[in-house]
Amino acid sequence: MKSIGFWLEPFTWDFVTAQNQVLCSQKSAHHGPTSDGHLAAMQFWEESRLKEMGIFEVIEVCRRCHRMAPFTNFNGNTFAAIARILVRKLNLDAETEYIARSLAGHIVAGVASDEEVEAFRKFCDGLD
Repeated sequence: MKSIGFWLEPFTWDFVTAQNQVLCSQKSAHHGPTSDGHLAAMQFWEESRLKEMGIFEVIEVCRRCHRMAPFTNFNGNTFAAIARILVRKLNLDAETEYIARSLAGHIVAGVASDEEVEAFRKFCDGLD
């Protein structure tokens, strides 16, 4: 499967917000927008979701939105969950999918090493 596509198109900002709300409610945490990052993240997300991108670029959009901290809690979990959903759509064998989902989640959360990010980028480049 090619990694170029309109990956984020089905994930409206309303979906992202609902995803965050579910994660917050599961942990009895406050859900709400932040004054600093919410508007910028929403605008960036809505612009990005209508662009054709490679899967690595899409993971980078998720990472950037996490860093903007649009919600009061669970920003990393929200965008990492979306990244993992997208990796599943690559229809990889089970072992490769597990590794790719894990790496994508770590990249979004900002805990992947430079070597892991580079390995994931190369993996994504090989999908084309």
